[in-house]
Amino acid sequence: MLRYDRRIRVLAACFSGVAGYVDAIGFLMTGGFFVSFMSGNSTRLGIGLAEGSPSTVFAAALLVTFVVGVMLGTVVGRIAGTHRRPAVLALVTGLLASAVVLHALGAGVFVAIPMVLAMGAENTVFAEDGEVRIGLTYMTGTLVKLGKRLTAALLGGDRFGWVPFLMLWSGLLAGAVAGALAYGAFGVNALIGAVVVMAVLTVVTLVLGPDLKPQR
Repeated sequence: MLRYDRRIRVLAACFSGVAGYVDAIGFLMTGGFFVSFMSGNSTRLGIGLAEGSPSTVFAAALLVTFVVGVMLGTVVGRIAGTHRRPAVLALVTGLLASAVVLHALGAGVFVAIPMVLAMGAENTVFAEDGEVRIGLTYMTGTLVKLGKRLTAALLGGDRFGWVPFLMLWSGLLAGAVAGALAYGAFGVNALIGAVVVMAVLTVVTLVLGPDLKPQR
């Protein structure tokens, strides 16, 4: 995160905000499952296996779908080359739009499938050399880094090294709040807001030009 310039950090916080927004909608729509936070679904899977609950199948399906989304984003990114980021974001936008269409067709809980695929693909936006440099839909690692950077600042190190990690976490939190409020007002149709925002972010990323490597 610290190796990227300010505009990339801001974009990352925006992407994380969309993830929080979509995850809140998915959580409320499915009655307690996540479309971007797979640690939570892994716990649900474990509990389901222990209790013999029918929810086990759904949790497992979400986990597999997320991995497929990551694979899909990776393939699209490789094909797009230097325009990897806008290509992956366009994929995410299209998947979220397909979720809106499925909802209009009365697909019920199956609307979650393209939502999960989109969130998996979104995590490949900041992949470098086969590794994800910035996780956009999960915050445990970000909070660990926030704690470490705060400690470093208190001990005389970089005074503001913790700010980018706080921005990223705050983006997801703000998105989750907005998603919950939007779902309360519009139901699953609140996903239209995520589609619009992601489309705008795709254009912005495209305008910024070809991908730049983080500073060494």
